[in-house]
Amino acid sequence: MPRLGPDPFIHPDCDITGSSFGDYVEIGNGSRLNNAVFGDYSYCDRYADIANARIGKFANIAAFSRIGPTDHPMAQASLHHFLYRSDDYWEDAERDEPFFDHRHARLAHIGHDTWIGHNAVIKPEVAIGHGAVVAAGAVVTKDVASYTIVAGLPATPIRKRFETPIAERLMEVAWWDWPHQVLRERLPDFRSLPIEAFLEKYA
Repeated sequence: MPRLGPDPFIHPDCDITGSSFGDYVEIGNGSRLNNAVFGDYSYCDRYADIANARIGKFANIAAFSRIGPTDHPMAQASLHHFLYRSDDYWEDAERDEPFFDHRHARLAHIGHDTWIGHNAVIKPEVAIGHGAVVAAGAVVTKDVASYTIVAGLPATPIRKRFETPIAERLMEVAWWDWPHQVLRERLPDFRSLPIEAFLEKYA
């Protein structure tokens, strides 16, 4: 694979509409994106399905994950998409644009330095805090606090990734906003320093 750079590296067979990307972004083979914004350094692995989402920097999105899955109208006589994709069925019928506008407005928010596990589902209008981890196969229906690990169906917290004082200091450091060259210079510290020593040096 070529070295990543300012232009997104998009693998084959992706279906991308209405989306934008920061620097050093990678989109895995066969992924489908609609109305998604990726921050710098974030990536999704193979066959991710992401709609109506705002994704921070350094997000790690595993294969077959789904963020912002679209829903169907529950209060009408039918659930079927002939109600809103009506022009697919009749020449004289129009799409229900207000339905699509409402759907596009229901954004999922994924924080910086997050990890969304294999086959996880993040529902619309859910916020995943910075540094949080969503376990493989989890279905997230409620907001996840920063630096919290959730798992299950529906997802519930299982433990904190870091205790609150450390999490707060990490968010103050906001290393995800450091310039590319600064990240390179401090790479040895990312690799070797325990979290307390890292914060002692940079907080």
